Amino acid sequence: MKETNIILGVDPGTQVMGFALLKVTGNQTQVLLMDVLKLTKYKDIYERLEKIHTKIVELIKLYRPSTFAIEAPFFGKNVQSMLKLGRAQGVAIAAAMQGGLLVTEYSPKKVKQSVTGNGNADKDQVWKMLQMVLNIEEKPQYFDATDALAVALCHHYQTSSALFSKGKPMKGWDEFIAKNPARIKQK
Repeated sequence: MKETNIILGVDPGTQVMGFALLKVTGNQTQVLLMDVLKLTKYKDIYERLEKIHTKIVELIKLYRPSTFAIEAPFFGKNVQSMLKLGRAQGVAIAAAMQGGLLVTEYSPKKVKQSVTGNGNADKDQVWKMLQMVLNIEEKPQYFDATDALAVALCHHYQTSSALFSKGKPMKGWDEFIAKNPARIKQK
């Protein structure tokens, strides 16, 4: 029987937070949910942070994901924006850890590279690849939702690699070969 994992992917934000749940059974993937949490109606930043925490806790209770993947903040020039985004990310991570999930963080470039093969791909290119790979018909209203799905798919790709073993990434092929001598075929 193939093991089933559910990955909760998050694109953090203080105005719009994207989230997605990707079910993985063997190499089969299925999108369970892809949506956003709109936070602009809440004027108080602390109320927004509380809403982020509540949404992550709610998603964990409803879908019982096995892992949590989140996009790292993009380092821009506006320090205030970075601080706010860091808080949003921290609250989401804390909620995931409180729910007992293993947390993995990916840079935006790593997510794009993993999903499209191009670390400089734009949001539309990422979306088109997600549509193709995951057989998605409807286009979401916000790219924050597709970004969250891309984070979840990136996590799947990273953890299903032969270099990834039981939660600990290996340092390279040499380590993989040393730990898996039976998988070497001699000619």
